[in-house]
Amino acid sequence: MKKKVTILGATGTIGQNTKELILNNPDKFEVETVISHQNTSLLAKTAIELKAKTAIIYDHTKYNDLKEQLKNTNINISAGEAATLDASCEKVDIYISGAVGFCALKPTLKAISSGNKIGLANKECLVCAGDMMINEVKKNNSQLIPIDSEHNAIYQIFDFDRKENVEKIILTASGGPFRSLNKAEFSKVTKEMAVNHPNWKMGEKISVDSATMMNKGLEVIEAYYLFGVEKERVKILVHPESIIHGLVQYNDGSILAGMASPDMKIPISFALNHPERLKNNSNRVNLAKIGRLNFEEPDHEKFPAIKLSREALNIGQKACIALNSANEIAVESFLKGLIRFTQIPYIVEMVIDEVISSGNSSVSDIDEVFLIDETSRKLALQLISKNIE
Repeated sequence: MKKKVTILGATGTIGQNTKELILNNPDKFEVETVISHQNTSLLAKTAIELKAKTAIIYDHTKYNDLKEQLKNTNINISAGEAATLDASCEKVDIYISGAVGFCALKPTLKAISSGNKIGLANKECLVCAGDMMINEVKKNNSQLIPIDSEHNAIYQIFDFDRKENVEKIILTASGGPFRSLNKAEFSKVTKEMAVNHPNWKMGEKISVDSATMMNKGLEVIEAYYLFGVEKERVKILVHPESIIHGLVQYNDGSILAGMASPDMKIPISFALNHPERLKNNSNRVNLAKIGRLNFEEPDHEKFPAIKLSREALNIGQKACIALNSANEIAVESFLKGLIRFTQIPYIVEMVIDEVISSGNSSVSDIDEVFLIDETSRKLALQLISKNIE
């Protein structure tokens, strides 16, 4: 029997890699719904290629555009947040949460509430609502399969049955495009430089997060919730070749490493056909040809986003929401040319300090999560506006 699949973020990097895997295995999968935020042309193309039953554009103003592009098909068409949430409630074998940003939180929680298995590529869900998500997963007998290459590698080698034997987990980082760049040169960094990742093909927002190393800070928070280890046992190691994606060190001194070429099809295929493996056409690692793997400690002075993320995790959920929301606004502003690269962590830090100034760092429910997110975004925009003026 074919596995039923829904893809949130169907037009992004994760969604398009998922599409390729499904098209290469037509006997294994059938697509229920594909969802995109704004890209109607690629959504229509993807829906047709995958023979999806439903296509949903989150931006309701794009409905007529999508309808026009799919007018000669039998594909159901919807638009808006309500349609997205309704589709996310439908029971499928695997729900790929591949959309970037905080906007994926509500749909992903809805998918969890139906007991769906989640292929989670979105960082922001766990960063902003980790406790709530994990509780919902347990309550609804759902399952989270991480798609981030680092967490996916650790997931495959982590001993969930004997967690007490784990000394630490190690997330590797390529170091991004500015690993070897002198910090004095950061003020000259352009958008084109920041999105030019040396190893991975990713969207602009995630590429900038890699350049600031905010992505690794967010991944530390993710790992804390995914694997349930103490915060101080989640470590970062810079590994420029991006061959080893994650490591688990056990209390007998042994270390297991998850290795693969830097290709998102590998962790996606693991989640898509879990618990069975899915053959794919990714490049195979040739260690003899590589010859040498390098490692170094992250430079916290050059990349303050790592420290900011750890501090937010130690403070509590409210600080983590502020961290993520302010970063989204700051990165968007940098991509638009409104602020400098070096101002991104500064804006994030200022917003966190303001949000947690009330003293209460806990979050009671999902409504409060959205309220803190909204407040943090407004504060970030105010800071950016003052800088522009």
